[in-house]
Amino acid sequence: MKLKRLTLAIVLAGMGLTATAQQTLRLSLAEAQQYAVEHNQTMKNADLEVKKAEMERWKTLSSMLPSAKATFDYQNMLGYEMEMHMGGSGGPAIKIPLNPNGTFGINASVALTGAQIVGTMLQNLAIEMTDLSRQQTVQQTRSQVKNIYVSILVMEETVGLLDSSLANLERLAATSQASVDVGAAEQVDADKLQVQVATMKSSINSTKRSLQMLRNSLLLQLGADVNSNVELTTPVDDILNVESAASILNEPFHIENNYNYQLLAKNEELATRQVNMAWMDFLPTVALFYQYSGKTYFGEDEGMNMTPPNMIGASISMPLLTTGTRYASIKSAKIAQQETANSRRQAEDGLRVQYNQLRYDLASALETYDIQRRNLDVTQRVFANVTEKYNYGRASSLEVTTASTDIISAQSNYIQAVMSVISAQVALEDLLNANSQN
Repeated sequence: MKLKRLTLAIVLAGMGLTATAQQTLRLSLAEAQQYAVEHNQTMKNADLEVKKAEMERWKTLSSMLPSAKATFDYQNMLGYEMEMHMGGSGGPAIKIPLNPNGTFGINASVALTGAQIVGTMLQNLAIEMTDLSRQQTVQQTRSQVKNIYVSILVMEETVGLLDSSLANLERLAATSQASVDVGAAEQVDADKLQVQVATMKSSINSTKRSLQMLRNSLLLQLGADVNSNVELTTPVDDILNVESAASILNEPFHIENNYNYQLLAKNEELATRQVNMAWMDFLPTVALFYQYSGKTYFGEDEGMNMTPPNMIGASISMPLLTTGTRYASIKSAKIAQQETANSRRQAEDGLRVQYNQLRYDLASALETYDIQRRNLDVTQRVFANVTEKYNYGRASSLEVTTASTDIISAQSNYIQAVMSVISAQVALEDLLNANSQN
């Protein structure tokens, strides 16, 4: 018994800790987008890529800066003395002790090539391209959050509408069964309504499951804890602005604002710099160095020191014969440059075609949304009218079943229409780069 109580206490404590650990996020659409930009793991990697590109540039720059190193050598001949005979081998010998000695040296050098200079320019371009990719990731993250955010709002609205319709159906089913019990109606009519009630409940449960999946997707996009609760504070009507969506159709397409085009243009510039890099192999390499060497003897007698303490030098190396390797590299770089130019022109045509297609998609989505919005309103009024007639015996159970089926279909079509408008609007905004934020 004590063991059971202890186990129950541990379980309850764990449940309490879990409940406490859950975080509730109340976010408007703008706040959700900003939260994702700051916490999304893909965004964090994009920021790290920019920092990594900056470090690569510093690596290239550091190769152009002077380098220096210090050394210390110690030698001990263990008492050995060098003998020098004056006047030949038979002459008197002079012993020179080889005392222990130490040498402290400093070496400084710098080498500069044309390839290093162009390499630094290439690294600057790489940073710009990486930052453009980061900005594009910001745009994609905001768009994905907006799509999911609106999907959740529409799903919640749909669940509310279906719950209201279900309440009416359940009331009609109960009334029909009461009529059957007193012999005023047939059992088959009541059974039809019960089946329709079950169908409506199944539709509601399916919508709720889809809603939970969307909430999980939103948490992943936000980069929030998977156990967090999210409350969305922006109404769907504030996001689904038909007039604003329609106004985008009239915006001109400035292709230079598109991130994909900017990346292709930078890639073409990079290919041009690669041609310059290939030409740099014909330039000389200039090197300078300075050397200091201080030698100290640790014995009583100073030894013979023939090493100069200071030395400077310079060198220039020029390539003379490379059997065509450098010329082949230049031609290869020029071919790559032509390929990137062709790719940019092809992508430019593709983006203009995409602009026309997205405008068509948005216009079609707006028309469909207007139709489905009015259709949903009509089916709701028809359902209310039929149920009212059924209460007074002026409508059959078949009419009620048909009306309830129509409203489920109308609500599903309405959801699809709303999402088509949002998706088409977001896609066109991204292409135009209308809402870019760094």
